[in-house]
Amino acid sequence: MNAERPRVVFAYDFDGTLAPGFMQNHAFIPDELGMDRQEFWRAVDDLAKQQRGDTILAYMHMMLAKAREKGLELSLDSWRRRGATLNLFPGVEDWFERQNRRAADMGLDLHHFIISSGNRELIEGSPIAKHFERIYASAFMFDENEEAIGVALGVNYTSKTQYLFRINKWTLEEWDNYAINRAQEKDDRPVPFDRIVFFGDGFTDVPTMRLVTDQGGYAVAVYEEGNPFTERAAVDLRKDGRAHLAGPGDYREHAPLDQLAQAMLTEIAARAHLPNLVRWPDAETQPKLPLE
Repeated sequence: MNAERPRVVFAYDFDGTLAPGFMQNHAFIPDELGMDRQEFWRAVDDLAKQQRGDTILAYMHMMLAKAREKGLELSLDSWRRRGATLNLFPGVEDWFERQNRRAADMGLDLHHFIISSGNRELIEGSPIAKHFERIYASAFMFDENEEAIGVALGVNYTSKTQYLFRINKWTLEEWDNYAINRAQEKDDRPVPFDRIVFFGDGFTDVPTMRLVTDQGGYAVAVYEEGNPFTERAAVDLRKDGRAHLAGPGDYREHAPLDQLAQAMLTEIAARAHLPNLVRWPDAETQPKLPLE
C-alpha cells in the first residue's frame, strides 16, 4: 500500500451481487446432493425454527449433514474446487483490476472486500478470490487433516456491519475482538465511511447499506436484469432509503455499474485531495490591520 494515497474500499456481497442466485444452487445442491433447491432451503428454514437458531448456521450445518449422507468429500480443497465452477455476472473477472487502475490514476489506494452470508471456502475457490483483501463470509471449521467438521463462522444480516467497522478501523482479523472494540477517534480511522462503497442485492444487506449510507458512504443495489424478484428488491432498497444508487449485474466496461464506479471514485478523490489544495496566506508575513 502507498501511504501517500488515501485508502478506499469497495466491499461486495456475493450471492446476487457478483453472481446470480445462491452459490449453493449452482451445482452443489442439485448435482452433488441430488436435491431440489427449494426443498433444501425449506429444510434449512425448518431446522432454524425447530432449533430456535440462526438460518445461516442452519444452512452451513445442513450442507455438511447432507454431504456426509451422500459420502461427499469434505476437504478444504474439495470446497474450493466447487467454488471454481461458480457462475459470475458478465465482466466481473475484469472489474477489479480496471477499478484499481482507475483509482490509482486518481491518486487513490483501492482495496476490495467480500462481506457475504455465503460460504467462504466456495468464494476462495472462485476465479476472483485473488482480488480481495479479505473474504468475510460464513465458514467451516476444519480438523488437522483439513476435513470440515463443523461451523467456524456465520455471517448474517446484522453481523455484516461488524466487518464494515473492521475495515473502517483496519483491524481485519475476524478473531480479534480487542482491536475492533478499542476506542478510536473517527478522524484517526484509516478508512472513513465516506470512502467505502458497498455493493449488495437484498435484505441481508439492509443493515450494512443503512450504516454506509448514514455515515456518508455509498450503497449500490445490484439486480439481475429481467428477474422480477431481484428488480423488486432493488426498488424496495431505494424506497426504504437503504440504497441511493443501483445498476444491473453487468460489470463490463462502460456498463452502468462501471460508470457509477468511475463517478464515485471521482467524487471520493475530489473530497480526499481537497485539503491538500488549500493554501492560506502566511500570517507572519501579513501586515497588521489597523484597529477600528
